[in-house]
Parts: sequence; structure tokens; C-alpha cells
Amino acid sequence: MQIIKSDASVKKLLRIQRNPDQHWIGDGFPVRTLFSYSALSPMISPFLLFDYAGPMEFSPTEQRHGVGEHPHRGFETVTIVYSGEVEHRDSSGGGKIGPGDVQWMTAASGLVHEEFHGRDFARHGGVLEMVQLWVNLPAKDKMSPPHYQSILDSQIPAVNLPESQGRVRVIAGEFEGIAGPAHTFTPINVWDLYLTSKQPINLAVPDGYNTLLAVLKGSAHVNGSETISAAEVGLFDRAGDYIRIDSAHNTTALLLCGEPIDEPIAGSGPFVMNTAEEIRQAMADYQSGKMGKIQAH
Repeated sequence: MQIIKSDASVKKLLRIQRNPDQHWIGDGFPVRTLFSYSALSPMISPFLLFDYAGPMEFSPTEQRHGVGEHPHRGFETVTIVYSGEVEHRDSSGGGKIGPGDVQWMTAASGLVHEEFHGRDFARHGGVLEMVQLWVNLPAKDKMSPPHYQSILDSQIPAVNLPESQGRVRVIAGEFEGIAGPAHTFTPINVWDLYLTSKQPINLAVPDGYNTLLAVLKGSAHVNGSETISAAEVGLFDRAGDYIRIDSAHNTTALLLCGEPIDEPIAGSGPFVMNTAEEIRQAMADYQSGKMGKIQAH
């Protein structure tokens, strides 16, 4: 049971971020970008971007639906699958993830990768639902070697909340002393929540950290009055020791909390660095093949 100190203060909800517009990434991922660093950087750091794909039904096919070869440098991508299957290949390897699994890819100094629906999923068809989160890297780590963490559902600890209030899967960081399996460069909590209670739930999060509650399904009533509905993200003040969820029913959400990286951001498409010159260098390195190539099957 999380202990909330008697002198703790609740983090204030600053705004609710939403985007009803859907766009396609390749021909396999219909996404809504629920937040992006271009306008919200101080409020969301160390997180950069959050795409919510689906849920959408795909018919059986022998075609490959997804997004082809493209580069990244300077940050990490975190893909969480709720339904469906994603096959990933990059210039250092690849893997496949299904429901409950997580792909934590550290692009860092640069790699080239592709993402497609899993072949079995494509043949049988079904509902695809997933999210992809971009996590910034501090300047000192942006040119680290690329790294890939394939985290299966069975490797992610789950903590049941008291009185049948729901469940927390700890992907990164720590909840009630239970550590998640993901390695991170800066202190980050990524909790996958399923909440089923009309009773209040207090979730302890560090003072000074940016905290976001991304509701995917259902709704969450917070801080006594505000409602964060499906496909919306609540952005909270850095000050405060916990967030209060007054009630939630059959709600799937992600709690994202992290120590801000208060450094300049220069971004262009698939590259997120600190200066415009570093972006130009990233483009040159990709074009010259320094980020590697995906090996043919």
C-alpha cells in the first residue's frame, strides 16, 4: 500500500490535452498524437511525444501493413501493445511483441528501423491497439550506443490495488517497492493502470517531477472536479507529492512521471537533439549510412 505522508500535497491538474484528429503512420498505424514536445516541452519533459494507435479492426491479409525503414537519433521509443502484434527490425536486430508486451528502443546515437503488423496477426486479422511514447535523453547520453529492450508481459510485475480498486503493471520505475524491468537513463515511472473503483485512489509521485495521466479507455475523475476522458491526457503541476483519482470505472490509463530534463531541444522529424547543428549532423550521418542498414530477409 502506498504511504501518503500527512503533510503531502496533491499535484494540481494544469490542463487536459486532447487531439481528436487521426492520421496514419505508414499504412498500419492510425494514430492520434495526444501530446508533443513542440508546444509543451517544459510541462512534459522528459517525455516528448505520445501516439495512441487504434483501436481499429484490420481484415485478414497477406500484405505487410506498417511503416518502412526510417531513422531515429537522440531519444527512446517505448511501444506498448494492448491488442494485436507488432514486428520490429532495426540495424542491430529486431523482435516481435504482442498483447501486454513492451518494446523499449534506445535510438541514442542512431539506428534505422521498421515496424509492421505481425505476420500471424495480419493473416488472421483483428483489432490493433497500441501506444508509442518518445522519451528524451539527456545531452550526455544522446550519442550512446543504440540498445533494444524486449519486455514481455510475463516480465512486468503487477500490483493489485487494495479493495479491488484495480491493478498497476510496473513497466519502469517503482511502485510500492516493486521495480519495473525497463532500464532508463533518467528517473522515470511508467505505470500501466487498470482502475475499477468508485473509491478515491491516491498515487504517490515525486515532488518536482512532471506527471501525466493518459487515459486510453473509460474515464478518470481527478482532484475533485475534473474528468479525463478516453484519448485524453491530464498534465499535472511539478509541485506536489501525489495525484488523486476520485473515481474510475473500467479505465485503462498510463501514469507517466519523470524528472525533467531542463536542456534545450532541437527536433526535426525523427531526430531530437540539443542544437540545430546536431540535427544537421544527424541528417548527414543517416544519408551517409552511418546509422546502419536493415539486413534483407
